[in-house]
Amino acid sequence: MRTNNNKLLLISLSIFFTFIAKGQTSDSIPNKRPIHQVEFDIAPGYIFLSNDFYKGNNLKKEKIDKSLSLHLKYAFQFNPNSYLGKLYPHTYQGVGIAYNTFYNSNEVGNPIALYVFQGSRIKQLSQHLSFDYEWNFGASFGWKPYDENKNEYNTSIGSRINAYINLGFFLNWQMTSQWKLAAGVTATHYSNGNTHYPNGGLNTTGMRIGVTRLFDARYNKISMQHETMRIPLVKPHLSYDIIIYGATRSKGIVDEHYIVPSSFGIVGFNINPLYRFNKYLKAGLSLDGQYDESAHIENHIAGKNENGDMRFYRPPFIERIEAGLSLRGEFVMPIFSINIGIGHNILYKGSGYGGFYQVVALKTSITRNLFLHVGYQLSKFHDPKNLMLGFGYRLNN
Repeated sequence: MRTNNNKLLLISLSIFFTFIAKGQTSDSIPNKRPIHQVEFDIAPGYIFLSNDFYKGNNLKKEKIDKSLSLHLKYAFQFNPNSYLGKLYPHTYQGVGIAYNTFYNSNEVGNPIALYVFQGSRIKQLSQHLSFDYEWNFGASFGWKPYDENKNEYNTSIGSRINAYINLGFFLNWQMTSQWKLAAGVTATHYSNGNTHYPNGGLNTTGMRIGVTRLFDARYNKISMQHETMRIPLVKPHLSYDIIIYGATRSKGIVDEHYIVPSSFGIVGFNINPLYRFNKYLKAGLSLDGQYDESAHIENHIAGKNENGDMRFYRPPFIERIEAGLSLRGEFVMPIFSINIGIGHNILYKGSGYGGFYQVVALKTSITRNLFLHVGYQLSKFHDPKNLMLGFGYRLNN
């Protein structure tokens, strides 16, 4: 099965950004205006030398260990008089765009990242100073991928489009009712989710300094009001998330040092009961099943064609399915939820598909019960498996 991985990832993320930009959430209260803000950040960083390409095996014969990104972001907070504004008084979310350079545009490129983000307060340190966190998630465009004829040294980046994931912790100073200054540390990961080889990715860490302009200043006394505001209760209850997802992946045959030129389809599901303990935390078990078109093809080699490409027999259906149980925890915030799981396969064929697997997923509310699911799955804590792009529906919400 051959498909265009970049188009699939781009279409999925376009849908993702469309829903976010509209700010659709079941808990939004009409006629209660949110607080808007615009932010500009600058972030110098250090690139981890995880690949010979970054260590100096490149055209310049120099280390690629520096990065710089410039960010322009729009965000909003829910009105402090709304339900979500009372429940999460310090939380903001929005969309951003970033220009990235790694000081080697010929071999790496200068990608542009489009992403959604969310942040909130961890600790109020004084009346005007707080310790906050923020995560970013999206896609970056404009990479210079590996090409055996034109870009042979870049054995780390395999596609022009790569996922962008960032986590940061900041000191946030409320200078005036309309201006904030933030400074802190961040970590960033770029990869293509195993949709293309090579998939070594790129990882950075560094600092970020940003200035924020807030609007509707009459509402910006949230931190002072929070202690006296009446906070809504979240009733503990059990809900059920049913998720259907799909993706594509590339396949390499390790023993043959061969990358299969085709892409393979993946379809899967999660049935995930979750108990809501409080406004931030859900936990439960998940029944996970997946069909992987590429599973075990290394055991069904049929020879090579006239171009030297390998040919394969189609593996039996039983060899291409796996199912397991995972323990899930979910961090709940307005619009977004972050679901993390660790599981073990029960039904599988072959040693390469047994053992533990891990899942990290972002759920984005579209309506009260319908959500967008964007996730990634690992095997044995270190082997990348596949993306998980789909939709979910929540029962007994």
